Amino acid sequence: MVRKRSIPWNHRWSRQIIAAIASIGIINTSYLTYTKLIGADVVCKAAETANAVSSCKGVLDSDYAFIFGLPLSLYGLLAYFAMAIFAVLPLFINQETKRKQRLQIEKWTWLFLLIGATAMTVFSAYLMYLLFTIIIPELKLTEPCYYCLTSALSSTSLLIFTVLGKDWEDLGEMIFTGLIVAVITLVGTLGVYANVSNGQIETEFTGERIVIPRPNTRPVPPLGWEITTTSTSAEIELAQHLTLMGAKLYTAFWCPHCFEQKQLFGKEAFSKINHIECAEGGENAQPDVCRESGLEGYPAWEINGKIEGGVQPLETLANMSNYQGSTNFKYKYR
Repeated sequence: MVRKRSIPWNHRWSRQIIAAIASIGIINTSYLTYTKLIGADVVCKAAETANAVSSCKGVLDSDYAFIFGLPLSLYGLLAYFAMAIFAVLPLFINQETKRKQRLQIEKWTWLFLLIGATAMTVFSAYLMYLLFTIIIPELKLTEPCYYCLTSALSSTSLLIFTVLGKDWEDLGEMIFTGLIVAVITLVGTLGVYANVSNGQIETEFTGERIVIPRPNTRPVPPLGWEITTTSTSAEIELAQHLTLMGAKLYTAFWCPHCFEQKQLFGKEAFSKINHIECAEGGENAQPDVCRESGLEGYPAWEINGKIEGGVQPLETLANMSNYQGSTNFKYKYR
């Protein structure tokens, strides 16, 4: 009588475990992507003092949290979805009637899992390096971003269970593949972040590329950061038009995206905007008015009775408000 070889638990349940870890990553990145796209703030431990920025807000609003103008969490969401699909795909193929097909798909999906988990782990490791050596010191944060740590832990766990969840026939080939993917990922990551300088808005004026720095300091109440850009007649005319038609801008002095909106207008034009301070400790704060408006985040524009969240390019505000003046705006929001 031939006894079947006992299958280790980590081999038997590896795909289910990988899918479960990927699901945690999907939930985490879905939430971050949703809040970022609608311009809302993530739930995070409040800053310890009125002058401080919460860790999550500081990290997730930094320029390192965006790639090609899209939130980093969106790319993470797609990666976790792919890992979940690779993990469970063979499980839906009947092993008795389609054994050959299942074995072939298992072979390829294990390779894809190895490539994906390795790339995600290397990328996460680099992000952790940025977090602890650049972002936290520059923003003077008191603690790390727990959403970021959750994603990094999920990525590392995916790699661990991918490596230990299969009886790799050629261990050398597995290691070689992982090293190649790691090197390619690291080189690509360094290239993507080569020109990133935390806290900047890319702008363009008269064909010349201009960079407006966003201060890497804590916002000081009641005004927050000082507006450093200047306005042309186009920004001033738009600001006057928005105020005359009854548009309102809801802001918070500690909100980096609110500061970006102010920078787009420039100091002179923004002084003419009807803006409502929503944060306690801000100048002429009206938090009750903001709560009654049902805002989900800052900044938020109320134009013609409709609320639009997030930083709005000046061209968009012009279209929303039927502005007929000059649109030769000085700054372009990426």
